[in-house]
Parts: sequence; structure tokens; C-alpha cells
Amino acid sequence: MQDTVTSRNSAPAIETARAVLRSESAALAQLADELTAEFDSVVAALLPVQGRVVISGMGKSGHVAAKIAATFASTGTPAQFVHPGEASHGDLGMITRADATILISNSGETKELADIIAHTRRFDIPLIGITKRAGSALAKQADHVLLLSDAPEACSIGMAPTTSTTMTMALGDALAVALMEARGFDSTDFHTFHPGGTLGAQLLTVRAVMHQGDALPVVRPETGMGDTLLEMSAKGFGVVAVTEAGRLTGVITDGDLRRNLEGLLERKAGAVATGRPRTISADILLVEALGIMNDNKISALFAVDDEGSLEGLVHIHDALRVGVK
Repeated sequence: MQDTVTSRNSAPAIETARAVLRSESAALAQLADELTAEFDSVVAALLPVQGRVVISGMGKSGHVAAKIAATFASTGTPAQFVHPGEASHGDLGMITRADATILISNSGETKELADIIAHTRRFDIPLIGITKRAGSALAKQADHVLLLSDAPEACSIGMAPTTSTTMTMALGDALAVALMEARGFDSTDFHTFHPGGTLGAQLLTVRAVMHQGDALPVVRPETGMGDTLLEMSAKGFGVVAVTEAGRLTGVITDGDLRRNLEGLLERKAGAVATGRPRTISADILLVEALGIMNDNKISALFAVDDEGSLEGLVHIHDALRVGVK
């Protein structure tokens, strides 16, 4: 039997974990309730920024600042983290008049931020402060202030940055999402910044992987079935498109061949093909195309434009190859 881990006061560790999570959850709910219209002002100040949103903080606030900068950058708001210590030794040059800054300090008195604050005031660079103290040096210098709720840290000694960093990170997420919505940032834009991995695969469109041009199995309605079978075999998709003047008029699958075995080689492709075939737009998500193939128990789909002209073919193996399941 597995032993239960206990803390020094003999309470099970899981109870400590639950207490921490409940404490931080309560602080987030409090922060949501206490959020003011200043949040709207911050979003309005960040939207027109032509450069980058430079985010900085010291210690744990610095780690949070780097995460917020990464979230901004991946959701349509160019951003970067600048370490306040490095800023004092030359990296202030990374902060330009075209930028805006977000400085994070729970106390609002972090001395390492002084040079960045002075730089923003000297060059009239927008400054947004995130702090718990409304009367702090940071709050007094900032153009806009987002105040953290006065909630206790979740640790037993009430000193380690826990609740405060959780609130700050969540506030950064709230800003990123609000900016996303204000910009109309959608899944297509998201894929631009996340081309790799499973997430990238889920956001691929059919156009990104479909077969085109000479790779397509295509015949005309008057093509004999002997030549049609050669085309199907050569292209290897188990299906062939029947087109007239570039428009898809029918498809021939293995099933169509089985249903027309008698006298097959004496017939023409147009007579064997299934008319009005199921098609898709090349601009739908590949995961949607895979769903259509699974629902209809087919292995390939032809993509056509608004006029019905053939654009490409996607096979179920194409989806599986790039990680769409």
C-alpha cells in the first residue's frame, strides 16, 4: 500500500495542495470582481502600438513577464521580455518610441525597474504598471495601472510569491485574449504562429496538403475505361475525377468499378462515374475533411472552387501523415 505523504504539521500533502488551489482560485475570482474600466483603457492603449509590447519584471515577476510576452507574441500582439538588470546595461535600446511597456512589481517598489521607468518617461513611451499597491512608485509613474487584488499568498508563511504571481499571469492571459478579440485574430492567424506539432496539424487546411496538377487522377467523360483504369492505377488514390472544361462532373471509385464489372472495358468513364460527387473547399480545416471522410466511409475527397472547378485531392493518408486524427 502506498504511504500518504504528510507535512510537518501532520496534515496530508494533498490537503495542502487543495488549500493552495482554493486560495488562489478565490483570489482570481476576487480579481475578476475588482477589475475596473482601466482594463479597457489598457487594451485601447496597446492596440495601436506600432512596435512591440515590452514586458519586464524582476525575480518571479520576471518569469511571469516572459510568459506573458510569449503569449502576446503568439496571439497577434508583437511582444518581448526585457530583463530589468540587462536594461540598465545597454538593453534599454530595445525599448523604442514605437513600443509600449508593461512593468510588473507586486510591491510597486522594485528598484531594478527604475531605469526602465525613467526611460519611458524621458521618451514618452506608454507605461502600464501591474502592482498590488496603488500608491507605489510604479503606480504613480505609470500611464495606466492594473491593480492586483489584496489577497494573501498561498504559502504557509504568507511570503513566497504564489497567489500574486498566479493573479498576474491570469491578468496577462486576460489582456492577450482581449487583444486577440479586438484584432479579430482567428484560427488561421493562430496557425501562422504555431506551424509545428499536434496543434499546428489541427489547424492545417486542405490546401496545405492536397495533391494538385499532374498528381491528380483525371479523365474526361469520353475516356475509355481501359485508359481510366490505367490512370487510377498510376496515380494510386483508388479514385479518379471525371471533368469537363476543368469542372468536376463525376468520380469513379473502386466501388463503381465493382458495380459495373460486366462489360466494363467497353464503356466510357462518363457512363461509369457517380455524378454530383461529394466535394469540399480547399480552405476548410484538414481535420474537418477527415471527419467527412470518416462519416461517409470514404478515403479521398476532391476539392473544388466556387464554380466547381477541380483544385485538388486529399486522401485520408495525407491527414494521418501530418498528425491529424
